[in-house]
Amino acid sequence: MSARVPLIRRAAVEGIGTAALVAVVVGSGIQATGLTQDVGLQLLANCLATVFGLGVLIALLGPVSGAHFNPAVTFAAWYDGDGLSLREVAAYVPAQIAGAIGGAVLADAMFGRPLVEFSAHERFAGHLWLAEAVATAGLVWLVFGLTRAGRAQLAPVLVASYIGAAYWFTSSTSFANPAVTIGRAFTDTFAGIAPASVAPFVAAQLLGAAVGLALVAITFGRRPAPARNPVAAESVLTS
Repeated sequence: MSARVPLIRRAAVEGIGTAALVAVVVGSGIQATGLTQDVGLQLLANCLATVFGLGVLIALLGPVSGAHFNPAVTFAAWYDGDGLSLREVAAYVPAQIAGAIGGAVLADAMFGRPLVEFSAHERFAGHLWLAEAVATAGLVWLVFGLTRAGRAQLAPVLVASYIGAAYWFTSSTSFANPAVTIGRAFTDTFAGIAPASVAPFVAAQLLGAAVGLALVAITFGRRPAPARNPVAAESVLTS
């Protein structure tokens, strides 16, 4: 369906979807810290809300825009020859970033907090950058691996499940998303990240996306070249 939807609508959906995702991440973090002082329970509540929210958003919006909500996935889709042009990348990525910032502001507004309050939560360490590279590599491997394996319909469940697992097996709690990382810098709450920590996280995520594409190629081989005459190919398949 996404190929037939006008680009402006697809970009808008990417922005709205990313905003909703960040609102879920930030809002559930605020809610969790207000309910308990146990950091483990706070992380569990934040994780579960993110898993459920992400699964719903992918299922709802995937048929419209592909439900990337993530510049790393968008760049990977373009590089992998997944039918995404540079013009589409140029529309998706700013929409995702703007949506992420808007989602953080919305979450703060819902809880009566200052609309924009830059995070003081420093996340500046080599092991965190490694964790972000690993988390993003796994995400890209999963997303494009499902497509190559002909199981893209499982993405809402499996992508959300992977993010839920990565919350716990990575030291960074798996941001795995440059737009979400930028958005989370605009809220000084449980889910926030200090602005000075954003650039290394984003660099690690983009590196991880490249590693993820390499894993896809190793696992599933190179993407098959498109048929030179799709009409003829279709007639052969249907004859």
